[in-house]
Amino acid sequence: MVTQIVKAEALMNGFDKANLFAFLPMRTKWYGKPLLGWMQSRFMTTSKRVQDRSSKKRVHDLEIVTEKWKIVSKVMAVMEVLKQEVEMDQRGVLWCGMTKEAEDLLEEQERLIEEHSDKAAEYVTRCLMMSVDKQLRVDKIAHFRRDFGLPMDFRTKWVHKYSKLFRVVKSGGGEEYLKLVSWKPAWEITELEKKILGATEISVHEPGLLSLPFPLKFPPNYKKLVYRYGGKIDHFQKRSYISPYADARGLTAGSLEFDKRAVAIMHELLSFTIEKRLVTDHLTHFRREFVMPQKLMRLLLKHFGIFYVSERGKRFSVFLNEAYEGQELIEKGPLVVWKEKLLSLVGYRGKKKKIETSSDLSDMEYDNFIDNDSEKECMSMQLECEETMGDIEGALLVDNDEMEVGELGSAYKDIDTS
Repeated sequence: MVTQIVKAEALMNGFDKANLFAFLPMRTKWYGKPLLGWMQSRFMTTSKRVQDRSSKKRVHDLEIVTEKWKIVSKVMAVMEVLKQEVEMDQRGVLWCGMTKEAEDLLEEQERLIEEHSDKAAEYVTRCLMMSVDKQLRVDKIAHFRRDFGLPMDFRTKWVHKYSKLFRVVKSGGGEEYLKLVSWKPAWEITELEKKILGATEISVHEPGLLSLPFPLKFPPNYKKLVYRYGGKIDHFQKRSYISPYADARGLTAGSLEFDKRAVAIMHELLSFTIEKRLVTDHLTHFRREFVMPQKLMRLLLKHFGIFYVSERGKRFSVFLNEAYEGQELIEKGPLVVWKEKLLSLVGYRGKKKKIETSSDLSDMEYDNFIDNDSEKECMSMQLECEETMGDIEGALLVDNDEMEVGELGSAYKDIDTS
């Protein structure tokens, strides 16, 4: 499998490319133009906006996890491009293909995704069950493709494979929706209930009010905040809330019940993902469907014991705190282990990089790699368009690198004892 190498070479600069890609002999004159001329190193700024990293800010363990994920995403993009190239053209350009080790990794990934397919179908079905209309746009679900472990042919083949669970329907405007076909009572139990109560599936289960507290894990430098607002946090934990699988159309936006159910929805979605993390603007796509607040980022930041919001790169990521011990995911599934093999193959050594001062490979570089229309045609790959950060920037109400005590107090000001 081969493809044009200009962008791939730029993307893989700094890694042991011999492990992953094999260059074919040049069939035309190479003019020696620098491949990295248009790429610039992005350094952290001293800005205090949430969107910018402070050069003096302490790097949390999950920031390092984000850095690893960014590297894997870039490498996987190249591998998926190469996978779809069946043969070289005859125009005479520099090409590359994957090494035997990389080919073996791709075969292993295909096998793992196939083995994970039924579980992924369960998670997609449960997302439909949580949605207010019991249907979701296919292009929105596609944002979760890698996070849920869905195959590359998700849109064209996979969605039709589980016709007893869901089916594709078209709206009057031509948009494709995935519609729930069969409600599964055994899947109404949340991941939190499974973990705390020890239950896996219940044949007869009526979703309603839940009173289970969310597992909390606070960053070490948040001790003063936890001490000061511990009472309000404890009150939030004890408050009952409606199950994510119950009808929420009667809830009043902005109420305490509304917000806590939104936390439960986000907890459930993150529990579905392979690495217990999501890009935050992917979550904002589902605010209406899952009946979540407009200011979703504020809710994530407020509940810092449940979620951790990483600011690294162009896009924000949210982690489920309970799933991590430091930098390590506590329960690693086969697809997570596969990604670690990929990192090892490309020679990534995250601990040796000074990521607290700069990001050697930024998300902007990744966007530049995939966003050129002419190159998309050349590579014969259908890449999903991502929405901009506009939605999320409008929801951000804090402008410091980390929430200050005053900001946390403001975030909790509506929590009163009942």
